[in-house]
Amino acid sequence: MVELSTGHLSTDHASRTSKIVGTVWGLLVLNTLGSAGAKTIVPLPRSLIQMVTMGALVAAFALALAVNPRLRIRPGACLFLLTLLLVPSVISSADLESGFGALFRCTRLALFVGTLWLLSRWWDGGLTFVRYHIRMYFAVLGSVAAGLVVSPGAALPELYGGRLVGALWPLTPPQIGQYAAVIIGLTVLLVLGRRTDRASAAVVIVPSFVLLALTHTRTATLGLFIGLALAIGSLILTSAAARRFFAWTVLCATVAGVAFASALQAWFLRGQSKENFSNLTGRAKVWDALLAAPRSTSEKVFGVGLGDKSFGGLPIDNSWLAVYHEQGLIGVTLVSAIIIVLGGVALLRPPSLQRACAIFLISYCAIASYTEAGLGDASPYLLHLTLAASLLAAPAAAAPASTPELPRRHIPRWARRSEVP
Repeated sequence: MVELSTGHLSTDHASRTSKIVGTVWGLLVLNTLGSAGAKTIVPLPRSLIQMVTMGALVAAFALALAVNPRLRIRPGACLFLLTLLLVPSVISSADLESGFGALFRCTRLALFVGTLWLLSRWWDGGLTFVRYHIRMYFAVLGSVAAGLVVSPGAALPELYGGRLVGALWPLTPPQIGQYAAVIIGLTVLLVLGRRTDRASAAVVIVPSFVLLALTHTRTATLGLFIGLALAIGSLILTSAAARRFFAWTVLCATVAGVAFASALQAWFLRGQSKENFSNLTGRAKVWDALLAAPRSTSEKVFGVGLGDKSFGGLPIDNSWLAVYHEQGLIGVTLVSAIIIVLGGVALLRPPSLQRACAIFLISYCAIASYTEAGLGDASPYLLHLTLAASLLAAPAAAAPASTPELPRRHIPRWARRSEVP
């Protein structure tokens, strides 16, 4: 009876801990949703949104500390490099050239990285955090779909060219496209690895793909297909399901490309002129101006401090240039090292579903970094890369089972004497 009760309590404790860890991951996702975006059906003050997102981060750190009071962590190159990224961020923000907001963003990044360190205790190379990731972002997409049903005009505004935005929470089309693409890719890989059934996967993939199409987000779409191609390619030699899926996908894509070439081209161009498309919707002009701006040696090395990822009042929309602008060459070096280390570790791992998911996430972030900012600050992209790091972590070594020591029998002294004189 005692043994059964102890095991039951241990199971309950593990289940409760798992729920808390999942809640912490969900709060980190909520923190990275941001506070800028389209106009919502019910106007939400930006100060209120920032209070909610920052409160979510503080709550995540407090819960992670409560569930890991002994500060047990798993050292890893990814988190170590993210911690080093705080150095140029603090140095460049300390002179307040970017205002007090820079120090606030440094504090946010420090709490974000600290929470990830506390969660690293549960990184064992399993798929638990993948499921947390899919569930939370699917809930976010659920709010987008609800806004589309309640007010189609607010969800597809003319200001964004009829592209899907968040009507309940201020989300931009690239954000929605990113969330949809990531959970579609991860769910497809779970199906190929037989870790979920097709009916459950369809519930996630079909509506997410519809929302992705409505956002007209080219970067997310390309990242999804290229990332999946690389991830499935890593499984081809060991998985018959991956080989069948890859063959059918290539066949269907070829047929669709021929039959719907004009429609696909119109969707891809989004009604833009060739000139506007060639300069990436005006991004190239901002990039040229940023690179041409005069900078001191300190600004080149450490940057100008954490900001809102804009230059001259316009969004930078490039992770590498945003990191160079705010954290300097040191920041660019550290972010590059994160991508290279994760990619190198993934290539050295034997084929597995975890490795395929990590390859998908790493390649998606690398592709999206060209037209999206976020690799140098608390963002969904850092969460994606952290998830990849958790998938590539080696399973924790199990403690050797101790053999119970048998009690010694007391042998009288007279019995110890030899019978042979």
